[in-house]
Amino acid sequence: MNDFIQHTINGLALGSIYALVALGYTMVFGVLQLINFAHGEIFMIGAFSGLYFSRYALPAGTEPSIGVTLMVLLAAMIGSAVLGVIIEKFAYRPLRKAPRINILITAIGVSLLLQYGGQLIFGASPQFFPTILPRQNIDLGGDIFLDTNQITIFILSFVLMVILQYLVFKTQFGRSMRAISHSLETANVIGINVNKVIFITFIIGSALAGAAGVLYGIAYPKIDPLLGLLPGLKAFIAAVLGGIGNITGAVIGAVLLGLSETYVAGYISSTYRDALAFVILILVLLLRPGGLLGSKKIEKV
Repeated sequence: MNDFIQHTINGLALGSIYALVALGYTMVFGVLQLINFAHGEIFMIGAFSGLYFSRYALPAGTEPSIGVTLMVLLAAMIGSAVLGVIIEKFAYRPLRKAPRINILITAIGVSLLLQYGGQLIFGASPQFFPTILPRQNIDLGGDIFLDTNQITIFILSFVLMVILQYLVFKTQFGRSMRAISHSLETANVIGINVNKVIFITFIIGSALAGAAGVLYGIAYPKIDPLLGLLPGLKAFIAAVLGGIGNITGAVIGAVLLGLSETYVAGYISSTYRDALAFVILILVLLLRPGGLLGSKKIEKV
């Protein structure tokens, strides 16, 4: 039982990181019906932005603190948001009326460009994320430990998700975004500034991925330019599992995936934890293509 509780704590922390990345996938898909396969690399840039900014925020002799962590988190979110805007403006916007296959190929091309461009800029060797937060293991009894880094991940992820929930369901931007998700053509007719809403959507989704990059660096300090490949795919699978286009579904899917991976690694073998995500994707596509909270859509051909 103690092992189960420990694995659950670890899985929830991992799922919280996946959730922030999955939300970016689901928001962009909601407004553009586009799978942004470069989103994992935006997550990677967030991790490296946090890495390099932390070297300035934590000069020699400076103690890690929550204040430094928040500054690093903000810097990474800004860096990722800028990259997301550049990708949307120069890669996706010119192809908005093109066939979807063109946009899909472009997204994969942007992903590869960022992966191997990152190797040129940052180097191919892994780098270690600095300690920006005081770390302590809290003994809950019975060989169950709660890492203070995990507490930080839980709190920051929850706060960011609450802010996103407020923006989507309580603001004019959120109403406009949901209108575009329902029908882009109708949104244009009723006077919604579609370009502005899509622009802001990319900013928010990319900023969340940047925050996830820093939280990932805190939890798993070794990062490299190919960092976004596997976590990015897993976050996409989480979005599909929950019902891509559904914000609540993305969070639920990410938490379920994080828990499943941790349980498999703890009770079976860590060898299978990466394969599990793709098994889940196949099962979802076979049994419930719309995801857990997704709905069927009828498309005219």
